[in-house]
Amino acid sequence: MLFPFPKRQTILPPSFPLPTHPLSTRQSPDPAMRHGCLLCLLPLFLSLLSSPAHGVRLHGLGVNYGTLGNNLPTPAQSVRLIRSLNAGSVKIYDANATILSALAGTGLRVSIMVPNQLIPSLAANQCAADAWISTNLLPFRRTTRIRYLLVGNEILSDYSIKNSTWLALVPAIENLHRSIKSCSIHNIKVGTTLAMDALSVSFPPSNGTFRPEIAESVMRPLLTFLRKTRSYYFVDAYPYFPWSEDPVNINLDYALFRAGPSLYYTDPVSKLVYTNLFDQMLDSVIAAMGKLCFNDVKLAVAETGWPNGGDLDQIGANVYNAAAYNRNLARRMARKPGTPARPRVDMPLFIFSLYNENQKPGPGTERHWGMYYPNKKPVYQVDLSGKRPLESYPPLPLPNNNYPYKGPIWCVFAGGKNTNQTELNGALQYACGQGNGTCNAIQPGGKCYKPNSLAVHASWAFNLYWQQFRKSGATCYFNGLAAQTAKDPSYGSCRFPSSLN
Repeated sequence: MLFPFPKRQTILPPSFPLPTHPLSTRQSPDPAMRHGCLLCLLPLFLSLLSSPAHGVRLHGLGVNYGTLGNNLPTPAQSVRLIRSLNAGSVKIYDANATILSALAGTGLRVSIMVPNQLIPSLAANQCAADAWISTNLLPFRRTTRIRYLLVGNEILSDYSIKNSTWLALVPAIENLHRSIKSCSIHNIKVGTTLAMDALSVSFPPSNGTFRPEIAESVMRPLLTFLRKTRSYYFVDAYPYFPWSEDPVNINLDYALFRAGPSLYYTDPVSKLVYTNLFDQMLDSVIAAMGKLCFNDVKLAVAETGWPNGGDLDQIGANVYNAAAYNRNLARRMARKPGTPARPRVDMPLFIFSLYNENQKPGPGTERHWGMYYPNKKPVYQVDLSGKRPLESYPPLPLPNNNYPYKGPIWCVFAGGKNTNQTELNGALQYACGQGNGTCNAIQPGGKCYKPNSLAVHASWAFNLYWQQFRKSGATCYFNGLAAQTAKDPSYGSCRFPSSLN
């Protein structure tokens, strides 16, 4: 097995020093400030005295409803699609008022999120936290069944905000929780989402360990808060990534919940037996919490899923596997099995995602996690209540990319009649500006200068940039202007170099 587990999108970590003044050492605001903050909540607090109306309660798995697309259905249409999946809850990546209004009266449990960039200010100022709750949560309390407030999204994976934000996380969480309690709200759990890369060691599961630079400074105070408030550790766990990085040693059926009696793994320390990769991942987090003496903190899955498509070199990203993963997961979770380390424990879980979102940056898989296309047609059928028998689903085309792609790949301009020429030229200049003679061949007199076309020159620049920096994490995307191809774009004496897989 390949561990530690990668997260859904790699962030290259530059080195930043930790602050010398821990933000977790809060100073109480002066009485005048406390008084002013309470006043800002009073009008909406009074509106909470009437009973909320939430309609029927639902019990299927949750759905992550992202909005990074320029062609997505309206919130009202999206809520209808979520309900058609038999979902029981929905998680959004902000506190969008239109979406929260569309969710009113549906009975769906709702998780809202505080953007990463607001964490430092919310940590430093109780009034800022009060104002955020007053504006983004309280107006929807009577009609929308908000149950989780997540502060930031995978912030411990982003080293670019290490100095400004990591140590502000728990103080921000505490301030927001204090704001909620001041309004006598007791049924909203506050937490944050963390990727699997919060662990430095995750195999075998019993050896799960948090990264040294966060274990004491962030994780211990976070887990202390979660225990005290009976909230959840929200983890993003994607078996696709460890499998795709080592498909030789990790069986695909083990990753897709299709393991037979002879396909299992026994942890050499705990002696627990595993029949799927998902449980291994979760139990490594449980073990890491246990090493800090927090065996009792509850676990929830903020994101999991399988991509339905991707780039040519992204193995196993197809509709067949995505349907198998989510259908099998739904059937499994309906039985409330827990994990080998915590059997028969109910666990909130959200599938990523509702839509294929065409404006998500990164490799092709980032734009292909949806259960629906933007035109509201299902990518595949799935019942998130887990009640539908697997044999009742219609057949899907068999996959052709469950093995590593063999052959040359190029990165070229994706085309499109409505391409913004200014944006295309900007992307070309970016690729050319990275040095190493990337664009020498498209300068006047160069082998690829003619035809003197922005589209042709962009293809050359995109391709050479990607070939040079691919192993350092570069993707063939360029804000949606580039795409991989197996067709050689070379012409005449202009020969495009390729990647051989």
